[in-house]
Amino acid sequence: MKRYFLFVVVFVIAVITVAQVKGDVWAPLQDNADMARRMGYQPYRVDSANTNTLGLELEALAFFKDNEFDGSVQCGYSLPGVRLQPRLTYTPIDEIKLELGLHATIYSGANKYPCYVFHDIATWKGDQYQSGAHLLPFFRATARFRHITLAVGNIYGGATHGFIEPMYNPELVLTDDPEMGFQMIVDTKRWHSDLWLNWQSYIFKESTHQEAFSVGWTQTVNVWRHARQNTVHSLSIPIQLVLQHRGGEQDNTHLGVQTVANGALGVSYEYMAPGNRVVTGIQAEAMGLYCIQQSGNLWPFKNGPALWLKTSVDFIRDLRVTAGFFAAKDFCSLYGTQYFGTLSTKFPQGRFSSMTTGMIGVEYSRTFASAYTVGAHLKAYLCNTGTLSLPADESHPEPYTIPGEFRTPFSFGVYFRCSPSFVLKRFGKSADKR
Repeated sequence: MKRYFLFVVVFVIAVITVAQVKGDVWAPLQDNADMARRMGYQPYRVDSANTNTLGLELEALAFFKDNEFDGSVQCGYSLPGVRLQPRLTYTPIDEIKLELGLHATIYSGANKYPCYVFHDIATWKGDQYQSGAHLLPFFRATARFRHITLAVGNIYGGATHGFIEPMYNPELVLTDDPEMGFQMIVDTKRWHSDLWLNWQSYIFKESTHQEAFSVGWTQTVNVWRHARQNTVHSLSIPIQLVLQHRGGEQDNTHLGVQTVANGALGVSYEYMAPGNRVVTGIQAEAMGLYCIQQSGNLWPFKNGPALWLKTSVDFIRDLRVTAGFFAAKDFCSLYGTQYFGTLSTKFPQGRFSSMTTGMIGVEYSRTFASAYTVGAHLKAYLCNTGTLSLPADESHPEPYTIPGEFRTPFSFGVYFRCSPSFVLKRFGKSADKR
């Protein structure tokens, strides 16, 4: 594990050094029709125009998503509901922003919710419930130091990390709790880096579940950028890593220490044109992925590779058509869908010999007054599984297999996001402004 990490660090330093020599100003291209980004991205820069201002920010996302899955990979399900996050904000000086509020998850038709984190942690499921909604306190402190942004408490997660789809399922913005821990974001001329720790499960001395946290590091190194007559071409190297650790010194379970990781490295091209053209953007990426189980037995394999290819075309800046291809052997994605891996959730302990998935999708999203976004999408997976190996059970005294199959599961959804902000009070100049 250490040698892989060292290789990535050395590679990043070398590329950044070469890239910085050219000295061009670079910023990621963000004005495109990526609906997942429009629905889940969280701006992290501290705005000095709000210094000495007490404000109210309301983050609300109403959604209906239906997953028509079939076959031996994953069961289908629907997600109808709303996510609410009202926050009081205060910017005492130009470089500091404080936020305090609540986060609520509400699913239509549900009247009670488990208190535990809304993402699987080992085998602990909890036995306490909340009525009406799944509620959590929210606090975030953000500090800006020129090219560096630090966040403590609830960090800037989800789409802000910039993961490719096999590494992170955009649907998690509808189900996962806000990430909480520590984060450092760096923006230079040709390098964007997001390094964070998300603490997911805390244990006391007599706890019957495992301590768990994730560490992630996503980077984008821009190696070429050309702008002419309002059109921009950009070539970048994305580098992505996420590691989850479970267990610790006070672990009272029988599971032992478990450490698993996903990594991705490749190349990305992006083209952006003025909005009065028919084709306003093109995105293409080719990524090699790798998973490692450094310790534990969560997965029935120790490591394995995968390949991801994707192309998207934006029309009139609001409509996007996407095609992708994924192939893997002995690969498990920590936060992606099961169609981007070789393990089955429909059959626990089920393992596919291989997984080949084609993905096609169309999505439309439009933002009004920078604070209100509506969107809809339709996505189909053309999934060809290898042989599924299963352990012995009550009906099969010996381990057995199920032949591979070709399936076309699909999903669709509609969304409405609003994120207005209001000024409650402006105070006088700070006496200690630095």
